[in-house]
Amino acid sequence: MKKIFHLQQENKNPERLLESIKHEIRKYFKRERGKKLPEKAVFWDFDCRFGQNSDEAQAVAASEIITALDKAHDDKWEQCYVEIIARGSYKAKEETGESDKA
Repeated sequence: MKKIFHLQQENKNPERLLESIKHEIRKYFKRERGKKLPEKAVFWDFDCRFGQNSDEAQAVAASEIITALDKAHDDKWEQCYVEIIARGSYKAKEETGESDKA
């Protein structure tokens, strides 16, 4: 998902508009997590960027998207850019150097 959300629109309540944007983002996360994982992938991981536009967007954690939206709303941004790219994440193999003690 690469999208510009307008936080200020004429004839729309800003709080309701913010809640609809959050709902759309949460719905996207849920839809992506429901897809079949690539071979050998353990879970879905998300690469996220957030900013006023695509040029100024900075990497943020997936769990911080909603708080970043709240901060943008409090700072009275006109619009914000959200980029969320899902990718399968592979669990790193753990090396066990210790012998089993039984």
